Amino acid sequence: MNILLIGSGGRESAFAWKITQSEKCRNLYIAPGNAGTGIYGKNVSINSADFEAIGNFVVANQIGLVIVGPEEPLVNGIHDFFLENESLKSVPVIGPQKEGARLEGSKDFSKQFMQRHKIPTAASRSFTKGTLSEGLNYLDSHSLPIVLKADGLAGGKGVLICESVYEAKVELRSMLEDAKFGEASSTVVIEQFLKGIELSVFVLTDGTHYKVLPEAKDYKRIGEGDTGLNTGGMGSISPVAFADQAFMQKVEDSVIIPTIEGLKKDGIPYKGFIFIGLMNFKGEPYVIEYNVRMGDPETESVLPRIKSDLLELFLGVANGNLDEKQLLVSSKTAATIMLVSGGYPGDYLKGKVITGIENVRHSLVFHAGTDTENGQVTTAGGRVIAVTSLQDTLFDAVQSATADAGRIYYDGRYFRNDIGFDLL
Repeated sequence: MNILLIGSGGRESAFAWKITQSEKCRNLYIAPGNAGTGIYGKNVSINSADFEAIGNFVVANQIGLVIVGPEEPLVNGIHDFFLENESLKSVPVIGPQKEGARLEGSKDFSKQFMQRHKIPTAASRSFTKGTLSEGLNYLDSHSLPIVLKADGLAGGKGVLICESVYEAKVELRSMLEDAKFGEASSTVVIEQFLKGIELSVFVLTDGTHYKVLPEAKDYKRIGEGDTGLNTGGMGSISPVAFADQAFMQKVEDSVIIPTIEGLKKDGIPYKGFIFIGLMNFKGEPYVIEYNVRMGDPETESVLPRIKSDLLELFLGVANGNLDEKQLLVSSKTAATIMLVSGGYPGDYLKGKVITGIENVRHSLVFHAGTDTENGQVTTAGGRVIAVTSLQDTLFDAVQSATADAGRIYYDGRYFRNDIGFDLL
């Protein structure tokens, strides 16, 4: 079948690599893709926000399956656009409809969903510009640190952890009065801070049945030792040692099953990924957030561990018989290290020529923010390339990925040398 993959990051590179291993894949198109996705399929110069152009391409190229990588098209209703169009409604879309995508698109909606279905999460309250004074008073009695979350999509930058009430008040005013994160912070969720170890759990569901994919641990901070500014993710590890069978059973019983059942009770159809950001708080799983797509760079660690045909699993989602499909997972460890541009996560360098990719020995290379200029691969994003090594042990995976990351070069290149060290 002909397949359209929407997106342009490292996650989509990993998807493209995995999808083309399936015998069921005839042609893979990636819109818009990057310098690396073109290795696996044909890049198409269509913006992921242009639903009309995407629809026309699907019809013209007899696309049989659409996989949506990033969150914005889902939150903006690309699945609904297909269902409402006579010539597109028979084409399956992997990714939830607009109502289900609110789990990521609105922090307030997701918190209410968790509270309604008794899913363990941090205590919280939401405030708008009209209730700012109530929010400021609420902060006076709040324990420290204080977590402030922009309700809407803010490119991974909408969560602030404030160490003092004064700082929290300044930031709350900035978010609500000055629109620090634009429309995304027109509502702000004030949340209890939970101290523990974070974990990313990924579920693929057809709305009734589900498969729990390999878990991963993401490293958000730019600096080694988890210091400095938050980023989109500097690396990831899968599996995660503390997420043993007993802990994952707790996750399934108290989080995954109530989430799937909650969607059904609320009458929300859901076909696609549910990314559950968890905190291991005193041995119990608490949900920090939902995302409605796979994580990045976690996808680059998770997919290499999946031995099954990913396209078969997607067809199980599309046809509602995911329970009949087999999920086989490798016992090996995957370590992913993200190479980023100089200046990231602030203003970063672009257009720098990348060399040395061909020197990588023991790892997979997934392009994230790359382009081609005059036949050369160049940097185009803050996060440039993900290097993933799949090995028998965590130590070997980390060592191989780090060594191979060092074999790639461009002006301003930076990567963390300590990804996975906390788990060794």
